[in-house]
Amino acid sequence: MQGSKLYVGNLKYSITDEMLTELFGNYGEVKSVDVIEGKGFAFVEMASSEQAMNAIEALNGSEYEGRTLRIDEARPPKARTPRGESRGKY
Repeated sequence: MQGSKLYVGNLKYSITDEMLTELFGNYGEVKSVDVIEGKGFAFVEMASSEQAMNAIEALNGSEYEGRTLRIDEARPPKARTPRGESRGKY
């Protein structure tokens, strides 16, 4: 694992940043939490890739607030094409 940012999926919509900070804090220092409102997922950044791996191993597939968590290393965002520009030649 290269990064320390995690994707956390299959969350209840009522989950807050504070709830995830507390949960992931059991596995190391939580640098940031970003719950995506109304989408059922979040991003959690740990202080190191080792701590992130520990959190994945401990929490992936576990039940939290009645849902089975899906946790993986976050992928970098895809590059977006600005509106009005084509993606290639026709």
